[in-house]
Amino acid sequence: MAVTARNIEHGGEAGLTAAYASHHAQLLRYVTARTGDRNEAEDVLQELWLRLEEGKTGPVANPLSYLYRMASNLVVDRVRERQRRHQRERDWTGTLVDITTGEAIDDTPAADQIIESRQRLIQLADAINALPAGARRVLQRLKLDGLSHAEVARELGVSKSAVEKHIAVAMKHLIKSMGS
Repeated sequence: MAVTARNIEHGGEAGLTAAYASHHAQLLRYVTARTGDRNEAEDVLQELWLRLEEGKTGPVANPLSYLYRMASNLVVDRVRERQRRHQRERDWTGTLVDITTGEAIDDTPAADQIIESRQRLIQLADAINALPAGARRVLQRLKLDGLSHAEVARELGVSKSAVEKHIAVAMKHLIKSMGS
């Protein structure tokens, strides 16, 4: 079909192709701004060209606007596909995947970190067990069970001041024992 003013004006297949050819540089800048990557923008425009070549469009009132909309939709489709692919990879591998590099991220701690954490936990348990009974009981109710000073004082039948003194003893002992 020959390119005529009527085809360009009404956006027939030749009109869209002509609009694409004459505005290719603009379309490339537009898509590059949305993708942040000129190579990907060129891929998007190649896909746009292929869709135009399929010729499955009807009359289009504004061919340039139509091309911009098609380009936008193709960019969105690519972003969605990339997100689905990353999700699929995460689900399949059971690991996190860095979106920018596509590399698997191993979030498990190193063996030496695990050993060190276990040793610190044993050290903390020993320090808590070495506390005087009153201080240990107050520490447990405040820090582990989440009660307030007033609730612990009421439960143990002591004043809030006594609870504060017990927790001060416990904290000093733990800081000294843990070496922090």
